[in-house]
Amino acid sequence: MNLNTALTPFIGVDIGGSHITAAYIDSSNYHVISDSLKRERVASESTAAVIFDSWVEALSSLVAGLPIGEVKIGVAMPGPFDYKKGIALFENVKKYDSLYGLDVGRILSERLNISRQSIIFINDAEAFLRGEMAAGAAADKDRAIGITLGTGLGSASNCSGTVVDVNRAALPFLEQNAEEYISTRWFLARYKELTGKEVKNVEDLLDNSTLALKNQIFDEFAINLASFLNDFIADENPEVLVIGGNIARTWDHFMPQLQQKIVNKNVIIRQTEMWEDAALVGAACIWINQ
Repeated sequence: MNLNTALTPFIGVDIGGSHITAAYIDSSNYHVISDSLKRERVASESTAAVIFDSWVEALSSLVAGLPIGEVKIGVAMPGPFDYKKGIALFENVKKYDSLYGLDVGRILSERLNISRQSIIFINDAEAFLRGEMAAGAAADKDRAIGITLGTGLGSASNCSGTVVDVNRAALPFLEQNAEEYISTRWFLARYKELTGKEVKNVEDLLDNSTLALKNQIFDEFAINLASFLNDFIADENPEVLVIGGNIARTWDHFMPQLQQKIVNKNVIIRQTEMWEDAALVGAACIWINQ
């Protein structure tokens, strides 16, 4: 599909800890127009100027491809962030700290030479679930919750009538909060506890572990995840739970154990169908559904 066949394309953007991805989204079928996809590495610990340069590099050609005055951009952004005002609130989180207090919406609009009203921000976990409900793993259900498992832990629900970020990562869990036990950093810390060695990511952990060690670590992860999800499910009463994020790519290592420990067997648990496209589509849905 190309831009000429799309019905009212919007620009969906996903900003992560080390990248920005952007693309046109076809509002007729809630899909990414694949040949429009742009992806740039972002040095999120660098200066604000460097960060904005990367973002503008990814967005400028997409903006230029639309008629003046018709640009509509939906940005999926991690927190902490003031989504209504477009103000960055990152502080001591080792990513985007240099943006603290900046009016990201105003700066982006000035750099792209578009109206400030052309840019809307949305929480990344909320965008993920919106995307999966529009055209992915939750499209056939009315009540859904979603989590993203990666550097952090994202959580969203539509069970109160609209899709919202519920930020369950910050809830007390065991000795800290949920995100400390259900994220990439837990895997890396647990591997180091058991082996005295360091690995870069979960894929590296899999490549450098014995079968027994892999089973131990993923079984512990599944126990933690099930405990977290049982409370989430009890609070929201969804029909379906969608799991995304990079850790979802290790599905076969934790899903059998997780499925056993989920109390409510009526809830369908599905792996994301859209992967990174979910946040792009979900961010653009803010415009499409207006």
